[in-house]
Amino acid sequence: MERKLTLTPRLLVSQIIISLLLTSGLMADQVALSGFAQGLFGGKLQQTKLTPSDYSASEFRLQLRLESHAGDADFFSKTDFVYDNVTQPNYQWELREAYLKYTLFKRLDFKVGRQILTWGTGDLIFINDLFAKDYESFFSGRDDEYLKAPQTSVRTELYAGGSTFSLVWTPRFTPNRIPTGERFSYYNPMVGDYVGGPPYFSAPLPENRWENSELAARLQKSIGKFTVELYGYRGFYKNPLGFNPALMMPYYPKLSAYGASLRGQMLGGIGWAEGGYYDSREDRKGTNPFIPNSSVLGLAGFERQIATDLTANLQYQAEYMERYQDYEKTLAGPDKRDKVRSLITSRITRNFRMETIQLSSFVFWSPSDQDVYYRFAVVYKYNDAVTLTAGGNIFDGKKKFTDFGAFALNDNLYAKMTYGF
Repeated sequence: MERKLTLTPRLLVSQIIISLLLTSGLMADQVALSGFAQGLFGGKLQQTKLTPSDYSASEFRLQLRLESHAGDADFFSKTDFVYDNVTQPNYQWELREAYLKYTLFKRLDFKVGRQILTWGTGDLIFINDLFAKDYESFFSGRDDEYLKAPQTSVRTELYAGGSTFSLVWTPRFTPNRIPTGERFSYYNPMVGDYVGGPPYFSAPLPENRWENSELAARLQKSIGKFTVELYGYRGFYKNPLGFNPALMMPYYPKLSAYGASLRGQMLGGIGWAEGGYYDSREDRKGTNPFIPNSSVLGLAGFERQIATDLTANLQYQAEYMERYQDYEKTLAGPDKRDKVRSLITSRITRNFRMETIQLSSFVFWSPSDQDVYYRFAVVYKYNDAVTLTAGGNIFDGKKKFTDFGAFALNDNLYAKMTYGF
């Protein structure tokens, strides 16, 4: 669910003034300005038209990055200015990052402001990484960095005894950005079919109160060739998986999550494993059909270079639903998931001509849901500044309500050109 800051003269001037004020005291050592300009265009392959446009992307993007360093303090900002013409000409801007980082006693880091947050071991599979994602960007062919949506948070890291303890507090709950029917159609269980166009999907956020803020913690330690991590989270499901029958509206149910991961060198490559427990705090008995049941998740993966310039990985994830019998009894309608949901993924990357050309593919396949999502791209680095990319996103599924079957009408191809500076 994409939320953009509305560009107004007052807001733009305020952003420039704030950036100048924050960097004025840091300019003693170093200031760097960089960014890129990019054109992205994509079109859908299906004949069925549910959304206002046949385009999946039609935009020009300018990103400006500002970095400043002085002593124990760093400032970083990343701002995107976008002309988007998918449905109608639209000028937007988004402050993706703007944070101040300060190191105290060489053991304690504070990062305050708008930032991109990520942790966990999976390759495009997220169990303990419960920070916001942007799936509209992911499906449209934008750079992989746009899968991670920004959050305004306070992050603290403490280094002691060879371990790192991280604590992230997000005062205002930040959900995933998911298709709303404007750019991509989706399956609506209330209608029992795919929908698109206005009215666009939206779900109310939890009230802006102290008890509705998000808190995430991680303890990280290296043991031999492996990195071991423990996680904790208290907040809400990042997608609106709940439904309020009184208001006839979806909402974000309360969630606590606990997990662990392991990643390191093995068998001539890199292996990883991760597990987590999702505590659905509003439906621990599993008797409410409008709220997800608690679940146990686990994944294992391995990556290795199998030939010169050829790298491949394989992952397997399973999700076990608790109190499945109660779920079956209370569920009305055909949209019933399996007790154990499985997912297999594989990434293959091949480089040519001194790594100036890269072919990549990534497939998500669920044997339990019987659906698939396939991503592919060809990247050509014309020179140090110019990169040309062409790719696509293909969805399919036997059931409309599954994760990838829900977007089966959104197959698309795209092309983009990026100039970095």
